[in-house]
Amino acid sequence: MAKVLIVDDEKHIRLLYSEELKEEGYDVAVAADGADILERITREKPDVIVLDIKMVSTNGLDVLQEIRNTFYNLPVILCSAYGSYKVDVKSIAADAYVVKSSDLTELKNKIAQVLEASVPG
Repeated sequence: MAKVLIVDDEKHIRLLYSEELKEEGYDVAVAADGADILERITREKPDVIVLDIKMVSTNGLDVLQEIRNTFYNLPVILCSAYGSYKVDVKSIAADAYVVKSSDLTELKNKIAQVLEASVPG
């Protein structure tokens, strides 16, 4: 069972994503911000991270950079209410980009895609 780490400062988003992804059969961990992300990744050992960009205490693009510096091959899906971040040069380090929606079809598809692509072989 693949493990998804959701990093988002909005409690209702964490809850929605967590419930929907558990229904899809994923093991889910959540974090309210990107603080101590490297320690969190080491502890949780996620197969993919769903990362919010615009958080109150941390910038998701900076967190992405931090993840990439240590866990280069760990798939990261950026998730934002704003499509404009898609063109930010820092966004290209992500494996996928999803604009937030109450319909999680696109997010679920991206998670499946990046997990499939990250399987060795």
